[in-house]
Amino acid sequence: MTTPADNAGRGSRIPEAVHRRRWAILGVLMLSLLIVVLDNSILNVAIKTISTPAPTGLGATQSELEWAINAYTLVFAGLLFTAGLVGDRIGRKKVLLGGLVVFGIGSALAAESGTPNELIAYRALMALGAAFVMPATLAVLMNVFEREEQPKAIGIWAGGVGLAIAIGPITGGLLLDHFWWGSVFLVNVPIVIVAVALMVWLVPDSRDPRPGRVDPVGVVLSVVGLVLLVYGIIKGGELADFTDPTALSTIVAGLLVLAAFVWFEKRSDHPSLDVTYFRNKVFSAAMAAIALVFFALMGVTFFSVFYTQSVRGYTPLQSGLLMLPLAAAQMIFAPRARLVVDRFGNKATTTAGLLLLAAMLAAFAGFEADTPIWVLEAVFFLMGTGMAHIMTPTSVVIMQALPREKAGSASALSNTFRQVGGALGIAVLGSVLSAAYRSRIEDKLGLLPAGVRDKAGESIEATLGVAARLGPRGDSLVSSANDAFLHAMHVTALCGAVVAVVGAVVVALFLPGKASTPQKGKEEQEMVAAVE
Repeated sequence: MTTPADNAGRGSRIPEAVHRRRWAILGVLMLSLLIVVLDNSILNVAIKTISTPAPTGLGATQSELEWAINAYTLVFAGLLFTAGLVGDRIGRKKVLLGGLVVFGIGSALAAESGTPNELIAYRALMALGAAFVMPATLAVLMNVFEREEQPKAIGIWAGGVGLAIAIGPITGGLLLDHFWWGSVFLVNVPIVIVAVALMVWLVPDSRDPRPGRVDPVGVVLSVVGLVLLVYGIIKGGELADFTDPTALSTIVAGLLVLAAFVWFEKRSDHPSLDVTYFRNKVFSAAMAAIALVFFALMGVTFFSVFYTQSVRGYTPLQSGLLMLPLAAAQMIFAPRARLVVDRFGNKATTTAGLLLLAAMLAAFAGFEADTPIWVLEAVFFLMGTGMAHIMTPTSVVIMQALPREKAGSASALSNTFRQVGGALGIAVLGSVLSAAYRSRIEDKLGLLPAGVRDKAGESIEATLGVAARLGPRGDSLVSSANDAFLHAMHVTALCGAVVAVVGAVVVALFLPGKASTPQKGKEEQEMVAAVE
Protein backbone atom coordinates (compact mmCIF):
# COMPACT_ATOMS: atom_id res chain seq x y z
CA MET A 1 0.00 0.00 0.00
CA THR A 2 1.31 3.45 -0.90
CA THR A 3 1.46 5.78 2.07
CA PRO A 4 0.78 9.53 2.18
CA ALA A 5 4.43 9.98 3.12
CA ASP A 6 5.44 8.31 -0.15
CA ASN A 7 3.28 10.71 -2.10
CA ALA A 8 4.73 13.66 -0.28
CA GLY A 9 8.22 12.58 -1.14
CA ARG A 10 7.73 12.25 -4.90
CA GLY A 11 8.85 15.77 -5.63
CA SER A 12 5.44 17.23 -6.50
CA ARG A 13 5.01 20.71 -5.09
CA ILE A 14 1.98 21.69 -3.05
CA PRO A 15 -0.11 24.34 -4.85
CA GLU A 16 0.52 27.77 -3.37
CA ALA A 17 -3.18 28.39 -2.62
CA VAL A 18 -3.27 25.19 -0.54
CA HIS A 19 0.07 25.89 1.11
CA ARG A 20 -1.09 29.34 2.29
CA ARG A 21 -4.07 27.90 4.17
CA ARG A 22 -2.30 24.78 5.48
CA TRP A 23 -2.59 25.78 9.17
CA ALA A 24 -6.31 26.51 8.81
CA ILE A 25 -6.67 23.09 7.15
CA LEU A 26 -4.82 21.52 10.10
CA GLY A 27 -7.31 23.20 12.44
CA VAL A 28 -10.25 21.65 10.56
CA LEU A 29 -8.58 18.23 10.59
CA MET A 30 -8.00 18.50 14.35
CA LEU A 31 -11.64 19.46 14.90
CA SER A 32 -12.68 16.33 13.00
CA LEU A 33 -10.22 14.19 14.95
CA LEU A 34 -11.26 15.75 18.27
CA ILE A 35 -14.87 14.56 18.16
CA VAL A 36 -13.90 11.04 17.06
CA VAL A 37 -11.51 10.57 20.00
CA LEU A 38 -13.57 12.69 22.40
CA ASP A 39 -16.56 10.39 21.98
CA ASN A 40 -14.93 7.49 23.81
CA SER A 41 -13.46 9.53 26.66
CA ILE A 42 -16.67 11.56 27.09
CA LEU A 43 -18.69 8.33 27.43
CA ASN A 44 -16.53 7.06 30.30
CA VAL A 45 -18.14 9.32 32.91
CA ALA A 46 -21.64 8.67 31.51
CA ILE A 47 -21.70 4.88 31.86
CA LYS A 48 -22.96 5.02 35.45
CA THR A 49 -25.79 7.39 34.45
CA ILE A 50 -26.74 5.21 31.46
CA SER A 51 -26.89 2.18 33.77
CA THR A 52 -29.39 4.00 36.05
CA PRO A 53 -33.02 2.90 35.49
CA ALA A 54 -35.30 5.07 33.30
CA PRO A 55 -36.10 7.92 33.15
CA THR A 56 -32.64 9.01 34.36
CA GLY A 57 -30.82 6.46 32.20
CA LEU A 58 -31.52 3.35 30.16
CA GLY A 59 -31.12 0.78 32.93
CA ALA A 60 -28.28 -0.84 31.00
CA THR A 61 -26.68 -3.90 32.54
CA GLN A 62 -22.93 -4.12 32.94
CA SER A 63 -22.61 -6.38 29.89
CA GLU A 64 -24.72 -3.94 27.83
CA LEU A 65 -22.45 -1.09 28.93
CA GLU A 66 -19.42 -3.08 27.85
CA TRP A 67 -21.04 -3.60 24.46
CA ALA A 68 -21.96 0.08 24.16
CA ILE A 69 -18.23 0.86 24.42
CA ASN A 70 -16.91 -2.14 22.47
CA ALA A 71 -19.38 -1.84 19.59
CA TYR A 72 -17.61 1.43 18.76
CA THR A 73 -14.10 0.14 19.39
CA LEU A 74 -14.39 -3.12 17.43
CA VAL A 75 -16.01 -1.63 14.34
CA PHE A 76 -13.52 1.24 14.40
CA ALA A 77 -10.50 -1.08 14.68
CA GLY A 78 -11.82 -3.56 12.13
CA LEU A 79 -12.39 -0.96 9.40
CA LEU A 80 -9.33 1.26 9.93
CA PHE A 81 -7.15 -0.29 7.20
CA THR A 82 -9.97 -0.54 4.67
CA ALA A 83 -11.06 3.04 5.31
CA GLY A 84 -7.54 4.27 4.56
CA LEU A 85 -7.47 2.34 1.28
CA VAL A 86 -10.90 3.64 0.24
CA GLY A 87 -9.68 7.19 0.87
CA ASP A 88 -6.58 6.53 -1.22
CA ARG A 89 -8.79 5.27 -4.05
CA ILE A 90 -11.81 7.63 -4.23
CA GLY A 91 -10.38 10.75 -2.56
CA ARG A 92 -9.63 11.64 1.07
CA LYS A 93 -11.88 14.71 1.22
CA LYS A 94 -14.89 12.69 0.03
CA VAL A 95 -14.16 10.01 2.64
CA LEU A 96 -13.70 12.63 5.39
CA LEU A 97 -17.00 14.33 4.57
CA GLY A 98 -18.86 11.01 4.31
CA GLY A 99 -17.36 9.73 7.54
CA LEU A 100 -18.28 12.91 9.44
CA VAL A 101 -21.88 12.85 8.15
CA VAL A 102 -22.32 9.19 9.18
CA PHE A 103 -20.75 9.95 12.57
CA GLY A 104 -23.10 12.90 13.08
CA ILE A 105 -26.20 10.87 12.15
CA GLY A 106 -25.09 8.05 14.47
CA SER A 107 -24.56 10.57 17.31
CA ALA A 108 -28.05 12.06 16.90
CA LEU A 109 -29.64 8.60 16.87
CA ALA A 110 -27.57 7.45 19.89
CA ALA A 111 -28.76 10.50 21.86
CA GLU A 112 -32.38 9.44 21.32
CA SER A 113 -31.88 5.71 22.06
CA GLY A 114 -34.80 4.17 23.90
CA THR A 115 -33.09 0.90 24.86
CA PRO A 116 -29.52 -0.31 25.50
CA ASN A 117 -29.65 -2.38 22.30
CA GLU A 118 -30.48 0.69 20.25
CA LEU A 119 -27.57 2.51 21.84
CA ILE A 120 -25.21 -0.36 20.96
CA ALA A 121 -26.39 -0.34 17.32
CA TYR A 122 -26.03 3.42 16.94
CA ARG A 123 -22.59 3.36 18.56
CA ALA A 124 -21.53 0.87 15.87
CA LEU A 125 -22.87 3.30 13.23
CA MET A 126 -20.83 6.11 14.81
CA ALA A 127 -17.73 3.90 14.62
CA LEU A 128 -18.37 3.27 10.92
CA GLY A 129 -18.09 7.01 10.33
CA ALA A 130 -15.14 7.46 12.71
CA ALA A 131 -13.12 4.74 10.98
CA PHE A 132 -13.17 6.79 7.76
CA VAL A 133 -12.30 10.05 9.53
CA MET A 134 -9.14 9.22 11.46
CA PRO A 135 -6.84 7.81 8.71
CA ALA A 136 -8.04 10.42 6.20
CA THR A 137 -7.09 13.33 8.52
CA LEU A 138 -3.47 12.17 8.66
CA ALA A 139 -3.35 11.47 4.91
CA VAL A 140 -4.65 14.98 4.09
CA LEU A 141 -2.16 16.48 6.54
CA MET A 142 0.75 14.75 4.80
CA ASN A 143 -0.44 16.16 1.47
CA VAL A 144 -0.85 19.83 2.46
CA PHE A 145 2.42 20.25 4.39
CA GLU A 146 5.92 20.28 2.91
CA ARG A 147 8.25 17.57 4.17
CA GLU A 148 10.18 19.84 6.56
CA GLU A 149 6.95 20.97 8.31
CA GLN A 150 5.36 17.53 8.56
CA PRO A 151 6.91 16.54 11.94
CA LYS A 152 5.59 19.74 13.56
CA ALA A 153 2.13 19.28 12.01
CA ILE A 154 1.98 15.62 13.05
CA GLY A 155 2.99 16.61 16.59
CA ILE A 156 0.08 19.08 16.76
CA TRP A 157 -2.24 16.44 15.25
CA ALA A 158 -1.15 13.89 17.89
CA GLY A 159 -1.57 16.53 20.60
CA GLY A 160 -5.22 16.75 19.60
CA VAL A 161 -5.65 13.11 20.65
CA GLY A 162 -4.17 13.88 24.09
CA LEU A 163 -6.37 16.97 24.42
CA ALA A 164 -9.49 14.95 23.63
CA ILE A 165 -8.59 12.32 26.22
CA ALA A 166 -8.07 15.07 28.81
CA ILE A 167 -11.19 17.18 28.20
CA GLY A 168 -13.58 14.32 27.41
CA PRO A 169 -14.44 13.32 31.00
CA ILE A 170 -14.79 16.97 32.06
CA THR A 171 -17.03 17.81 29.11
CA GLY A 172 -19.13 14.72 29.80
CA GLY A 173 -19.45 15.65 33.47
CA LEU A 174 -20.53 19.21 32.67
CA LEU A 175 -23.18 17.99 30.24
CA LEU A 176 -24.54 15.39 32.67
CA ASP A 177 -24.73 17.97 35.44
CA HIS A 178 -27.11 20.09 33.34
CA PHE A 179 -28.73 17.82 30.76
CA TRP A 180 -29.89 14.24 30.19
CA TRP A 181 -27.51 11.37 29.38
CA GLY A 182 -28.05 11.67 25.60
CA SER A 183 -26.37 15.09 25.60
CA VAL A 184 -22.94 13.40 25.59
CA PHE A 185 -23.78 12.21 22.06
CA LEU A 186 -25.89 15.11 20.83
CA VAL A 187 -23.02 17.54 21.46
CA ASN A 188 -21.23 15.95 18.49
CA VAL A 189 -23.87 17.13 15.99
CA PRO A 190 -23.16 20.91 15.92
CA ILE A 191 -19.41 20.20 15.86
CA VAL A 192 -19.89 17.89 12.87
CA ILE A 193 -21.92 20.56 11.04
CA VAL A 194 -19.18 23.18 11.59
CA ALA A 195 -16.42 20.72 10.60
CA VAL A 196 -18.23 19.70 7.38
CA ALA A 197 -18.82 23.34 6.37
CA LEU A 198 -15.18 24.29 6.98
CA MET A 199 -13.93 21.17 5.21
CA VAL A 200 -15.99 21.89 2.07
CA TRP A 201 -14.54 25.40 2.03
CA LEU A 202 -10.89 24.81 2.98
CA VAL A 203 -9.69 21.24 2.48
CA PRO A 204 -8.41 20.13 -0.95
CA ASP A 205 -9.08 16.63 -2.24
CA SER A 206 -6.26 14.16 -2.87
CA ARG A 207 -5.88 10.51 -3.70
CA ASP A 208 -3.15 7.94 -4.20
CA PRO A 209 -2.35 7.40 -7.92
CA ARG A 210 -1.43 3.79 -7.06
CA PRO A 211 -3.89 2.78 -4.32
CA GLY A 212 -3.82 -0.63 -2.68
CA ARG A 213 -6.60 -3.16 -3.07
CA VAL A 214 -9.37 -3.53 -0.50
CA ASP A 215 -9.46 -6.84 1.40
CA PRO A 216 -13.18 -7.41 2.19
CA VAL A 217 -12.73 -11.07 3.24
CA GLY A 218 -10.00 -10.11 5.73
CA VAL A 219 -12.14 -7.29 7.16
CA VAL A 220 -15.16 -9.57 7.66
CA LEU A 221 -13.08 -12.35 9.27
CA SER A 222 -11.29 -9.96 11.66
CA VAL A 223 -14.47 -8.17 12.79
CA VAL A 224 -16.51 -11.39 13.17
CA GLY A 225 -13.67 -13.11 15.05
CA LEU A 226 -13.19 -10.21 17.46
CA VAL A 227 -16.93 -9.79 18.06
CA LEU A 228 -17.37 -13.51 18.83
CA LEU A 229 -14.35 -13.51 21.16
CA VAL A 230 -15.47 -10.39 23.03
CA TYR A 231 -19.08 -11.62 23.20
CA GLY A 232 -17.96 -14.90 24.78
CA ILE A 233 -15.79 -13.11 27.34
CA ILE A 234 -18.57 -10.68 28.29
CA LYS A 235 -21.14 -13.51 28.45
CA GLY A 236 -18.87 -15.49 30.76
CA GLY A 237 -18.64 -12.52 33.11
CA GLU A 238 -22.39 -11.92 32.98
CA LEU A 239 -23.06 -15.56 33.96
CA ALA A 240 -20.13 -15.63 36.41
CA ASP A 241 -19.10 -18.85 34.65
CA PHE A 242 -16.57 -18.84 31.81
CA THR A 243 -17.05 -22.61 31.33
CA ASP A 244 -20.73 -22.14 30.46
CA PRO A 245 -21.33 -23.80 27.03
CA THR A 246 -22.63 -20.55 25.47
CA ALA A 247 -19.66 -18.47 26.63
CA LEU A 248 -17.03 -21.13 25.98
CA SER A 249 -18.30 -22.11 22.52
CA THR A 250 -18.44 -18.46 21.44
CA ILE A 251 -14.89 -17.81 22.66
CA VAL A 252 -13.62 -20.90 20.81
CA ALA A 253 -15.53 -19.87 17.66
CA GLY A 254 -13.98 -16.40 17.85
CA LEU A 255 -10.47 -17.84 18.17
CA LEU A 256 -11.09 -20.18 15.20
CA VAL A 257 -12.32 -17.32 13.01
CA LEU A 258 -9.29 -15.22 13.99
CA ALA A 259 -7.04 -18.18 13.14
CA ALA A 260 -8.76 -18.36 9.74
CA PHE A 261 -8.15 -14.61 9.35
CA VAL A 262 -4.40 -15.09 9.95
CA TRP A 263 -4.32 -18.05 7.53
CA PHE A 264 -6.11 -16.03 4.84
CA GLU A 265 -3.91 -12.94 5.30
CA LYS A 266 -0.73 -15.03 4.98
CA ARG A 267 -1.90 -16.22 1.56
CA SER A 268 -3.41 -12.96 0.28
CA ASP A 269 -1.52 -10.75 -2.18
CA HIS A 270 -3.24 -7.65 -0.74
CA PRO A 271 -3.72 -8.37 3.00
CA SER A 272 -5.34 -5.95 5.45
CA LEU A 273 -2.80 -7.19 7.98
CA ASP A 274 0.63 -8.23 6.79
CA VAL A 275 1.28 -10.98 9.35
CA THR A 276 4.90 -11.29 8.22
CA TYR A 277 5.58 -8.13 10.27
CA PHE A 278 5.15 -10.23 13.41
CA ARG A 279 8.10 -12.45 12.55
CA ASN A 280 10.11 -9.54 13.92
CA LYS A 281 10.16 -10.21 17.68
CA VAL A 282 10.98 -6.58 18.47
CA PHE A 283 7.95 -5.38 16.49
CA SER A 284 5.68 -7.97 18.13
CA ALA A 285 6.85 -7.09 21.64
CA ALA A 286 6.28 -3.36 21.03
CA MET A 287 2.79 -4.04 19.66
CA ALA A 288 2.00 -6.16 22.71
CA ALA A 289 3.12 -3.32 25.00
CA ILE A 290 0.86 -0.78 23.23
CA ALA A 291 -2.12 -3.15 23.38
CA LEU A 292 -1.52 -3.74 27.09
CA VAL A 293 -1.42 -0.01 27.86
CA PHE A 294 -4.87 0.45 26.36
CA PHE A 295 -6.05 -2.83 27.91
CA ALA A 296 -5.24 -1.33 31.31
CA LEU A 297 -6.42 2.23 30.53
CA MET A 298 -9.88 1.23 29.27
CA GLY A 299 -10.34 -1.47 31.91
CA VAL A 300 -9.38 0.83 34.80
CA THR A 301 -11.53 3.66 33.45
CA PHE A 302 -14.51 1.30 33.33
CA PHE A 303 -14.38 0.16 36.95
CA SER A 304 -13.03 3.43 38.43
CA VAL A 305 -16.15 5.32 37.27
CA PHE A 306 -18.35 3.00 39.35
CA TYR A 307 -15.93 3.31 42.27
CA THR A 308 -15.99 7.12 42.28
CA GLN A 309 -19.69 7.60 41.44
CA SER A 310 -21.54 4.56 42.85
CA VAL A 311 -19.43 3.78 45.93
CA ARG A 312 -18.07 7.22 46.81
CA GLY A 313 -20.99 9.33 45.57
CA TYR A 314 -19.17 11.80 43.34
CA THR A 315 -21.04 13.53 40.51
CA PRO A 316 -20.12 12.82 36.86
CA LEU A 317 -18.30 16.18 36.67
CA GLN A 318 -16.33 15.49 39.85
CA SER A 319 -15.54 12.00 38.54
CA GLY A 320 -14.23 13.50 35.29
CA LEU A 321 -12.06 15.99 37.19
CA LEU A 322 -10.62 13.19 39.31
CA MET A 323 -9.19 11.62 36.14
CA LEU A 324 -7.31 14.78 35.14
CA PRO A 325 -4.02 13.67 36.78
CA LEU A 326 -3.90 10.63 34.47
CA ALA A 327 -4.26 12.79 31.34
CA ALA A 328 -1.96 15.51 32.75
CA ALA A 329 0.84 13.03 33.43
CA GLN A 330 0.66 11.73 29.86
CA MET A 331 0.75 15.26 28.44
CA ILE A 332 3.69 16.21 30.68
CA PHE A 333 5.86 13.13 30.24
CA ALA A 334 5.06 11.83 26.74
CA PRO A 335 7.04 14.62 24.99
CA ARG A 336 9.95 14.12 27.44
CA ALA A 337 10.03 10.33 27.47
CA ARG A 338 12.51 10.37 24.60
CA LEU A 339 15.11 11.87 26.98
CA VAL A 340 14.70 8.87 29.30
CA VAL A 341 15.03 6.52 26.32
CA ASP A 342 18.25 8.26 25.22
CA ARG A 343 19.73 7.68 28.66
CA PHE A 344 18.44 4.23 29.57
CA GLY A 345 17.29 2.66 26.29
CA ASN A 346 13.93 1.39 25.00
CA LYS A 347 13.97 -1.86 26.95
CA ALA A 348 14.64 -0.35 30.39
CA THR A 349 12.20 2.56 29.88
CA THR A 350 9.32 0.41 28.63
CA THR A 351 9.86 -2.33 31.22
CA ALA A 352 9.91 0.25 34.02
CA GLY A 353 6.74 1.86 32.62
CA LEU A 354 4.89 -1.46 32.58
CA LEU A 355 6.04 -2.33 36.11
CA LEU A 356 4.88 1.08 37.34
CA LEU A 357 1.55 0.48 35.61
CA ALA A 358 1.30 -2.95 37.28
CA ALA A 359 2.05 -1.43 40.69
CA MET A 360 -0.66 1.23 40.26
CA LEU A 361 -3.20 -1.39 39.19
CA ALA A 362 -2.30 -3.43 42.26
CA ALA A 363 -2.80 -0.29 44.38
CA PHE A 364 -6.52 -0.37 43.49
CA ALA A 365 -6.68 -3.68 45.37
CA GLY A 366 -6.16 -1.70 48.58
CA PHE A 367 -8.82 0.93 47.97
CA GLU A 368 -11.79 1.12 50.30
CA ALA A 369 -14.84 3.38 50.41
CA ASP A 370 -13.03 5.87 52.67
CA THR A 371 -9.53 5.82 51.13
CA PRO A 372 -8.22 9.45 51.03
CA ILE A 373 -8.96 10.90 47.62
CA TRP A 374 -5.40 12.22 47.22
CA VAL A 375 -4.23 8.60 47.13
CA LEU A 376 -6.48 7.92 44.12
CA GLU A 377 -5.15 11.09 42.46
CA ALA A 378 -1.55 10.02 43.06
CA VAL A 379 -2.27 6.57 41.61
CA PHE A 380 -3.85 8.12 38.49
CA PHE A 381 -0.86 10.44 38.03
CA LEU A 382 1.68 7.65 38.37
CA MET A 383 -0.39 5.46 36.06
CA GLY A 384 -0.31 8.20 33.41
CA THR A 385 3.44 8.57 33.96
CA GLY A 386 3.97 4.86 33.33
CA MET A 387 1.81 4.92 30.21
CA ALA A 388 3.73 7.90 28.78
CA HIS A 389 7.00 6.00 29.19
CA ILE A 390 5.54 3.00 27.35
CA MET A 391 3.83 4.72 24.44
CA THR A 392 6.74 6.90 23.28
CA PRO A 393 9.52 4.27 23.12
CA THR A 394 7.25 1.56 21.69
CA SER A 395 6.00 3.91 18.97
CA VAL A 396 9.60 4.64 17.99
CA VAL A 397 10.51 0.94 18.08
CA ILE A 398 7.53 0.03 15.86
CA MET A 399 8.42 2.64 13.24
CA GLN A 400 12.10 1.62 13.26
CA ALA A 401 11.51 -2.14 13.25
CA LEU A 402 10.11 -2.06 9.71
CA PRO A 403 11.46 -0.58 6.46
CA ARG A 404 10.75 3.12 5.98
CA GLU A 405 8.29 2.48 3.12
CA LYS A 406 6.11 0.51 5.57
CA ALA A 407 5.68 3.50 7.93
CA GLY A 408 2.04 4.08 6.97
CA SER A 409 1.09 0.44 7.56
CA ALA A 410 2.98 0.33 10.86
CA SER A 411 1.18 3.44 12.09
CA ALA A 412 -2.26 2.08 11.14
CA LEU A 413 -1.47 -1.29 12.71
CA SER A 414 -0.35 0.41 15.93
CA ASN A 415 -3.64 2.31 16.12
CA THR A 416 -5.60 -0.89 15.45
CA PHE A 417 -3.81 -2.70 18.29
CA ARG A 418 -4.62 0.18 20.65
CA GLN A 419 -8.31 -0.16 19.85
CA VAL A 420 -8.32 -3.97 20.11
CA GLY A 421 -6.34 -3.81 23.35
CA GLY A 422 -8.89 -1.37 24.77
CA ALA A 423 -11.81 -3.53 23.68
CA LEU A 424 -10.29 -6.62 25.28
CA GLY A 425 -9.49 -4.61 28.42
CA ILE A 426 -13.13 -3.67 28.83
CA ALA A 427 -14.32 -7.17 27.95
CA VAL A 428 -11.86 -9.11 30.13
CA LEU A 429 -11.59 -6.80 33.15
CA GLY A 430 -15.28 -5.86 32.91
CA SER A 431 -16.23 -9.55 32.88
CA VAL A 432 -13.96 -10.34 35.83
CA LEU A 433 -15.59 -7.42 37.67
CA SER A 434 -19.07 -8.70 36.82
CA ALA A 435 -18.33 -12.31 37.79
CA ALA A 436 -16.65 -11.34 41.08
CA TYR A 437 -19.48 -8.95 41.97
CA ARG A 438 -22.22 -11.48 41.25
CA SER A 439 -20.49 -14.22 43.25
CA ARG A 440 -20.18 -11.93 46.30
CA ILE A 441 -23.65 -10.28 46.20
CA GLU A 442 -25.80 -13.37 45.50
CA ASP A 443 -25.86 -14.47 49.14
CA LYS A 444 -27.27 -11.06 50.13
CA LEU A 445 -30.21 -11.22 47.71
CA GLY A 446 -31.96 -14.28 49.15
CA LEU A 447 -34.91 -12.33 50.57
CA LEU A 448 -35.76 -10.70 47.22
CA PRO A 449 -38.35 -12.22 44.84
CA ALA A 450 -36.79 -14.63 42.32
CA GLY A 451 -37.47 -12.37 39.31
CA VAL A 452 -35.88 -9.35 40.99
CA ARG A 453 -32.96 -11.32 42.46
CA ASP A 454 -31.31 -12.12 39.13
CA LYS A 455 -31.65 -8.53 37.88
CA ALA A 456 -30.26 -7.10 41.12
CA GLY A 457 -27.13 -9.23 40.89
CA GLU A 458 -26.05 -7.93 37.48
CA SER A 459 -24.12 -4.88 38.70
CA ILE A 460 -23.79 -2.45 41.58
CA GLU A 461 -26.15 -0.01 39.84
CA ALA A 462 -28.79 -2.72 39.45
CA THR A 463 -28.50 -3.60 43.16
CA LEU A 464 -28.70 0.06 44.21
CA GLY A 465 -31.74 0.53 41.98
CA VAL A 466 -33.56 -2.30 43.78
CA ALA A 467 -32.42 -0.98 47.17
CA ALA A 468 -33.83 2.47 46.36
CA ARG A 469 -37.26 0.95 45.64
CA LEU A 470 -37.22 -0.87 48.99
CA GLY A 471 -36.85 2.37 50.95
CA PRO A 472 -35.40 2.06 54.50
CA ARG A 473 -35.41 -1.75 54.17
CA GLY A 474 -32.84 -1.40 51.37
CA ASP A 475 -30.15 0.30 53.51
CA SER A 476 -28.42 -2.96 54.35
CA LEU A 477 -28.48 -3.91 50.66
CA VAL A 478 -26.62 -0.69 49.79
CA SER A 479 -23.87 -1.59 52.24
CA SER A 480 -23.67 -5.12 50.83
CA ALA A 481 -23.51 -3.75 47.26
CA ASN A 482 -20.61 -1.45 48.15
CA ASP A 483 -18.72 -4.28 49.88
CA ALA A 484 -19.33 -6.64 46.93
CA PHE A 485 -18.16 -4.04 44.42
CA LEU A 486 -14.98 -3.26 46.36
CA HIS A 487 -14.19 -6.98 46.49
CA ALA A 488 -14.82 -7.26 42.74
CA MET A 489 -12.66 -4.20 42.04
CA HIS A 490 -9.80 -5.65 44.10
CA VAL A 491 -9.91 -8.93 42.17
CA THR A 492 -10.12 -7.11 38.82
CA ALA A 493 -7.24 -4.77 39.62
CA LEU A 494 -4.97 -7.67 40.59
CA CYS A 495 -5.83 -9.46 37.33
CA GLY A 496 -4.88 -6.33 35.42
CA ALA A 497 -1.63 -6.05 37.38
CA VAL A 498 -0.70 -9.63 36.47
CA VAL A 499 -1.28 -8.89 32.77
CA ALA A 500 0.96 -5.80 33.00
CA VAL A 501 3.74 -7.83 34.67
CA VAL A 502 3.55 -10.39 31.85
CA GLY A 503 3.91 -7.52 29.41
CA ALA A 504 6.97 -6.25 31.29
CA VAL A 505 8.58 -9.69 30.99
CA VAL A 506 7.87 -9.80 27.23
CA VAL A 507 9.41 -6.39 26.51
CA ALA A 508 12.38 -7.11 28.81
CA LEU A 509 13.11 -10.23 26.76
CA PHE A 510 12.59 -8.88 23.24
CA LEU A 511 12.91 -5.08 23.04
CA PRO A 512 16.37 -3.75 22.13
CA GLY A 513 18.51 -2.32 24.91
CA LYS A 514 20.42 0.94 24.88
CA ALA A 515 22.43 1.33 21.69
CA SER A 516 26.11 2.11 22.13
CA THR A 517 27.21 5.57 21.02
CA PRO A 518 29.56 4.36 18.27
CA GLN A 519 26.82 2.13 16.82
CA LYS A 520 24.35 4.99 16.98
CA GLY A 521 26.79 7.22 15.12
CA LYS A 522 27.35 4.52 12.52
CA GLU A 523 23.60 4.18 11.97
CA GLU A 524 23.27 7.94 11.49
CA GLN A 525 26.09 7.89 8.91
CA GLU A 526 24.36 5.05 7.05
CA MET A 527 21.06 6.97 7.02
CA VAL A 528 22.80 10.09 5.64
CA ALA A 529 24.52 7.98 2.98
CA ALA A 530 21.23 6.39 2.01
CA VAL A 531 19.58 9.80 1.61
CA GLU A 532 22.48 11.11 -0.48
